[in-house]
Amino acid sequence: MLRYTLMRLGIFVGCFVVVWGLVYSGIAPRGLGDSNFMWIVLLALVISAPISFVALRGARDRASAQVVARVDRAKANLERNRNQEDSAVDEAARDTADQAS
Repeated sequence: MLRYTLMRLGIFVGCFVVVWGLVYSGIAPRGLGDSNFMWIVLLALVISAPISFVALRGARDRASAQVVARVDRAKANLERNRNQEDSAVDEAARDTADQAS
């Protein structure tokens, strides 16, 4: 997951540098007043999102598989804990019933 995040960040930084160069060279329009930095960030985000979607498809699928595996392990551990609690409660109930008779 960290690798995927770093690759996304790298694509964003690359797009940011390219957009910054285009804006300051006059090829791309500048923002209004003091909003120039925000304009560059927004434009870099809009450009980097589809690039990341296409270029990082394999990495995203691998990261998703890792997350699914972690969730499945957590569910299995939770179910195992529930079963242990249920058996302890059942055993206590049997002991109580045996003592009462």
